[in-house]
Amino acid sequence: MATQEAHRREIRLVSEASFRFTHAITRRPPRSAVMGLRAENQGDPDIDTMLVHHQQYVEAMEGAGVSVTVLDALEEFPDSLFVEDTALCLPEVAVVLRPGAPTRAGESAAMAPALASVYSTVIELVGPGTIEGGDILTTGREVLVGLSERTTLAGVEELSKALAPWGYSVRGVETPAGVLHFKTESSLLADTTILATRQLADSGAFEGYTVVEVQPGEEAAANSIRVNDVVFMPQGFPGTVARVREAGFSVVELPNSECHKIDGGLSCLSLRFSPS
Repeated sequence: MATQEAHRREIRLVSEASFRFTHAITRRPPRSAVMGLRAENQGDPDIDTMLVHHQQYVEAMEGAGVSVTVLDALEEFPDSLFVEDTALCLPEVAVVLRPGAPTRAGESAAMAPALASVYSTVIELVGPGTIEGGDILTTGREVLVGLSERTTLAGVEELSKALAPWGYSVRGVETPAGVLHFKTESSLLADTTILATRQLADSGAFEGYTVVEVQPGEEAAANSIRVNDVVFMPQGFPGTVARVREAGFSVVELPNSECHKIDGGLSCLSLRFSPS
């Protein structure tokens, strides 16, 4: 009986590793963020407001029990505050990724030293494929990777090979046209529960999962973050916040208006992990 209970506990801890975090890395927004990439022009972000929002984000992470490292701004890379695209952080290994946007190619190299300071094993993907962290959703059972303009099939295959020694299952899925990143329209609420837009839920990517759909018209709320016992959600989407709370989750809303202008969501702003 004791052995069976230990096994159940091990399975539970492995699945919860997808949202149980002790550490996070963020990067201070650069003044150059006004030149950040964007799918459509929603006006330039106000950097002073963005800096205030970023500090609130860091404080919220710390309030959830996470030790946060804030790296210096990289003015030469306008999108460098979106650190999630540079790496995949799992308990056993950090994988330095290859962003698909040419202007972001140097961001991963700049992140590698910070990862090496906390991980004993850091792997760098060398290509030719490209893959961004915004397309990677790690659940309690697999690593889902959305194919997009930024993430190629070759990139998915390279990640799968890199993670094979640790037994991770990597599955590439199609991302609907017009969606920048897979996690633009989905996020993890629990090991087998996903928050998603209707179009992504209807794509078939989440077969076998429980899906909480965002309220129509609140699609931007799909990019949220489960951190330990809290789901961080962007402000301004009361219908979806109500749905997540009704599903049994504790929610903290955070301002994200300025990052949203350059296609950035809450998940984009940090690498979250618990190194083993």
